Parts: sequence; C-alpha cells; structure tokens
Amino acid sequence: MEWENVVFRLCSTDKVLVREDFVKRGENCKFKLEVAVDKEDYKVELHSIPLTAGKSNKKKATGQDETTAVDIGGLGSLVVKTMSHQPADDAEYMDDEYGMEDVDEKWMRSLVERWLAQILMWMNMTTWFNTKMADTSAAQARRGKDIQGIPWERLSITREKYRQTRLEQYKNYENIPQSGEGSEKECKVTQKGGMYYEFRRNSRSVKSTILHFQLRNLVWATSKHDVYLMSHFQVVHWSSLTCNKSEVLNVSGHVAPCEKHPGSLLEGFTQTQVSTLAVKDRLLVAGGFQGELICKHLDRPGVCFCTRTTYDDNAITNAVEIYSTPSGAAHFTASNNDCGVRDFDMERFQLSKHFRFPWPVNHTSLSPDGKLLVIVGDNPDGILVDAATGKTVMPLVGHLDFSFASAWHPNGLTFATGNQDKTCRIWDARNLSKSVAALKGNLGAIRSIRFTSDGRFMAMAEPADFVHVYDAKSGYEKEQEIDFFGEISGMSFSPDTESLFIGVWDRTYGSLLEFGRRQNYSYLDSII
Repeated sequence: MEWENVVFRLCSTDKVLVREDFVKRGENCKFKLEVAVDKEDYKVELHSIPLTAGKSNKKKATGQDETTAVDIGGLGSLVVKTMSHQPADDAEYMDDEYGMEDVDEKWMRSLVERWLAQILMWMNMTTWFNTKMADTSAAQARRGKDIQGIPWERLSITREKYRQTRLEQYKNYENIPQSGEGSEKECKVTQKGGMYYEFRRNSRSVKSTILHFQLRNLVWATSKHDVYLMSHFQVVHWSSLTCNKSEVLNVSGHVAPCEKHPGSLLEGFTQTQVSTLAVKDRLLVAGGFQGELICKHLDRPGVCFCTRTTYDDNAITNAVEIYSTPSGAAHFTASNNDCGVRDFDMERFQLSKHFRFPWPVNHTSLSPDGKLLVIVGDNPDGILVDAATGKTVMPLVGHLDFSFASAWHPNGLTFATGNQDKTCRIWDARNLSKSVAALKGNLGAIRSIRFTSDGRFMAMAEPADFVHVYDAKSGYEKEQEIDFFGEISGMSFSPDTESLFIGVWDRTYGSLLEFGRRQNYSYLDSII
C-alpha cells in the first residue's frame, strides 16, 4: 500500500499543537491514520473506512467501532478503530466484486506494527520541527521576525504599546521605599543606539528558570558555544554549535558525593532548591536555599563535594564565584544570608577563610590581583575589604537600597555594583569617596553585572526585559540596550568575549538568547 495523501496542519490552541492525517488505500478499505501531539502525550488513531465504489447507493453497512490498543512503550497506546460491517435488515449484500471482507485483528495488528516505525519517525520529526520553527535565527530576525517568536501581528496589541505598558506597570521590588526615584538625579545620561553584540539565535527548547526573585546568576558560558544554566531541578549544558542540550546535574532526587573529603556530607542532599550557580574552568558549584553547596568537576562523573555552610535559619546561598589565585589554585567564595563569606580551596575542598559582616551578604567579587573583595548585601552601603584578613578598607557610599551584584573590571582599578535603586555604580579603587558614575535601568533593580575579559564592555541586567551593554572604553558614555520580554535568570559573556547569552524565564516564551560580538565585517548565516 502507498500513501494516498498527507495532510499537515498546525493548530493554535493550547491543547493540540500538531495534527496530521495519513491515508492508505487497501484492496477493500481505506485506512486513515490520525496523529495528534499535545502538551502531555501523543494520541494516535487508525480508522478503517469501507470503499464502496460504483454500486455504493445500493449497499449499506452499519455497526459499531471496535477498538484495539497496541502498546507503544513510553508514548502510550496506539488505538486502532475498525468498523464491524454488519448489513442492515433491509439492505442487500454487496456483490462479490465489491464484497467487504472482515478485517482480521491479527492482520490489523501486523499492519499497525509495520506502520509503527513510520509513526515514531514522524513523532520525532514533529518534535524537531516544532523546536526549529519556534526558534528564531539571525536571518529570520533580519526579515522582520520577532527575536522571541512573539506573533505580534496576531495579537490585539502592538509591541510598542505593550512595551510602554510594561514600563508603566512593572513593579520594582524595593526594601527601602522610593529608592529608585531618589537615585535618578545622579544618573549619567548615556548615548543609546550602540551595536556591540548582534542577535544570533533564540533557542526555545532551552527553558531557563529561577527560584528566588532577587538572585539572578544562573547562566554561565564557558566558551562561545557552551553555556550552562538552571532549568527547574537540572543544570543543563547547551551547545549553540550543535543545538543539543544535555543534563549535567539533577538535584530533584538524592545527590551525594562520590569522593571523600574532610567536611563533606557523605549523606548528601535531597531535592535541593538551587538559588545560585557558578561554572568556570571545568568546575561547577551550585548553592541552595538551606546553605547547601554542591561541587562537581565537569569532566568527571558524579558529584565530588557536598557541604552545608551553616545550619542557621537564614542560610540561603546568595552567590558563588569561582576564581584562580595568583598561584593558579582553584578557589570559590560563597556569600550567604547568615552574614558570612566563605572561601573554599577546590583542590582539597577545604574551607580556607570565613569572614563575618553586620548584614546578609548578597554578592562578593575578588579583584584580579586577589587582594581586595567587594562585599554588597542587605545594606545601602557596600564595603571594600582586604581579601586576606577581611578587614574593611573603605565603605562604598552612594546606593539607596540593598545590592545584589558586583564585578571587577579586568584592569583591577575599577569595579561595579548593582542595586535595587535601579542603578549600577562604577567605582575607582584609587578614590572611593564617591562613585565615578551611576548608570540607570529602565524597569528595576540591577541584578547581575558582567565585564568582558578584555575589559571593553560591561553588561548589566535588570530583573526583566532589559540588558544594557556599555562601552567601558568610552567611559560608559555609550550603550546598547537589548530589549525583550521576560524575567532574566542570568547572563554571561563567553571567556573569549565573542558571545553573550541571556536566560529568559517565561511560561510561554522562556528561552536562551544568544548574541555575537559584532565585527567590522559580516558573516554568512550558517542556518537560514
């Protein structure tokens, strides 16, 4: 039997995503295969339809559908419906040349089994098709497609109008009332319209998520093609080169270390809620809501170290930073709500330093020479401290609310802090009497800050919709404003500065945005 026709259509309802009908013609029956894919499972039905050519006006067949289910493993069951062709009392039997033979159940099962491979292939192709159709490439964006795939032409509101509505209605979270309004008068007027990183791709199959509304450091790039991010209870690796996603760490169940180190909790953790993440130099550290720290080497199976920083009720791990000491040893710092900053040696997984401060610490950044620490937290003023002793070098006075982000420029002379007063402040370590500049966000707090490794650009992310890329070389006079819709789970430049990844958390349009550093010449798109 050959395919008679194939009908393909996409449905816009929430329930049915894809529906396809296949029709095959047998000797006396036409078999119609209906396949539907929804958000929960695959539904497949096979119907046999009698062929009554020529004298069909004289022939009648009545009866009820009989169903046969064929198990297809994890996809559920294939439901086969056949008509039991029983003639009505007042109807003539069909002539022999048009006789309808009974459909043998074994024969039908055999037919179904032969079709099953084709059905499964179609399902795989459908999944691939939906993913590819949902993604947006650079070429499509240049032709006018929305970078997130939002069909504005079918909506009752324009993008411009919705943007204005978001700007007017988005509620910025503040611990100190009116802090955002109070900081505006100090903000630097910048020249917008810069184009330093251009859109490459939006990948809808990568669902970035967040668990704590104030902690947005959940996306880390280790190369221009490799990025790690939180997706529900998983840390996943995404390759923008192959468009493949793989699981690196799953904390939905029980996680325990496979290596023995002093101080490691060999019993591990169960259902860890990951609040923050860091990935660098083949090392991964995840911090949890109960002070958990889970460490993993990316090139080794299993988890190598688990510990709980504190049993304090206020134990959440707010930030983790992986760094190398001047001697080349791998370390990481953990900033916690118990007012502590802890430094761990990742070679031996031993606590090397523990500093205490008057308020919960939300973020810590170590200077490139390893001598100074920027400490910010639940206090308007941050502090610059000696990395060896933890003693205060100078307070950082200027912000009006609590801070959740910090980063050093690679030159080791300047650094930046991000605050819920909607500003990012640039500081010069040689003169900390006041900040060098205050850069203003559009919607809300500055939740994360990153510098490129060459120091040319600095990116700051708001809680939603906006990432600002500043030209640090120009003194932060010029900026590129990346504009989209959705909460931001994190952002990361690749170590070679070629890529910028942004995690977007949204029920419908959650994705991973990828931008590439713009050159003086253009590349041909590898994927059209």
